[in-house]
Amino acid sequence: MAGYKKVDTANLDKIIKKTIEAINNSKAELFDIAENARNECVRLEKELKELKRRTSEIIKSVETLEVALYESKKRLMHVSRNYDKYSEEELREAYENADNIRVELAIKREREQYYIKRRNELEMRLKEAYKTVEKADNLISQIGISLSYLTGDLENVSLQIEDMKQRRLLGIRIIKAQEEERQRVAREIHDGPAQSMSNIVLKAEICERLVDSDPEKAKDELRTLKSVVRDTLRDVRKIIYDLRPMSLDDLGLIPTLQRYIETCREESGIKITFKTRGTCEQLKPVVSLTVFRLVQEAVNNIKKHARADKVTINLEFLEKELKLYIADNGVGFDFDSLKSNEEDINKGFGLISMRERVELLDGKFEIDSAVGKGTRLNITVPLLPEEGVSNG
Repeated sequence: MAGYKKVDTANLDKIIKKTIEAINNSKAELFDIAENARNECVRLEKELKELKRRTSEIIKSVETLEVALYESKKRLMHVSRNYDKYSEEELREAYENADNIRVELAIKREREQYYIKRRNELEMRLKEAYKTVEKADNLISQIGISLSYLTGDLENVSLQIEDMKQRRLLGIRIIKAQEEERQRVAREIHDGPAQSMSNIVLKAEICERLVDSDPEKAKDELRTLKSVVRDTLRDVRKIIYDLRPMSLDDLGLIPTLQRYIETCREESGIKITFKTRGTCEQLKPVVSLTVFRLVQEAVNNIKKHARADKVTINLEFLEKELKLYIADNGVGFDFDSLKSNEEDINKGFGLISMRERVELLDGKFEIDSAVGKGTRLNITVPLLPEEGVSNG
């Protein structure tokens, strides 16, 4: 067909196989999430059963102490009214007995309240764990349907594609399907583990007030625990952000990139300069997501391998395309020799996968690097027309 180039079917088959592999990996990860949630249900059930036993025991103990306190008060009142019939030792003993029972009862009541509150919290956590299992099972089922479609209909799709327009639309659907799965997983993790971590911090604060022996040391250890938990919570939220930065949908590409780059500056100490030129008010989601992933992977590669202290990122919006330029002053590499060992550069996105993702959108991906001279990426991505992102 005039106006279109011949489709690179071998490359397209390779992309489809990688997509199927990625979905299979996602399915395996969801199996792990479901299995961990089931194990958590079992653990919570055991813990709840034990806590109910302790609660029952403490309630009985409180009831016994209340009776004992009542009797000791009667004894104290009798001794006080007839003080002339009792020795000073007997008076003191009656006072001390009543006071000791009152203190013990106060401690038991406080512990009773803690056990009841803890029991209620465990029941809520168990309920949420059951929901997580159910959601994970539903997601596994949905991925199974998607995988069946991909393996059944797309393995030989290269034989049916005749022009570049079909290739571009198919590539967009593949990217959207993969990212939608990641977005669902990110949402589930956000609603589950991140909330659980917040509850752990709250419980640690409650425990501080309940420790009886060596309270200062216990408080120090609990403060350390809170710090560790908060760090873990921060890491979980970072994982969620890496899976799918929600700010892409809420704020758009530029603010999301600015936030990501600022975080990288603080964490790595690398001087990263980010500049934009021009604007695009209606950037398509698949384009903004692709650009974000390219910047993310490029910066990650620089932090891990380049040993650079300066990075320049320029993003320019033109009438029908955008241009992304990323350069560092790191050690560089010989791209031809690196390309010969695909496994080394195909981890995560990798350089080859970055190129493939750009080419799926009919863009251009150029690498300029040499040992000791840093690395430069020149990327051009078309601003897709409305039909290019149709959900149909």
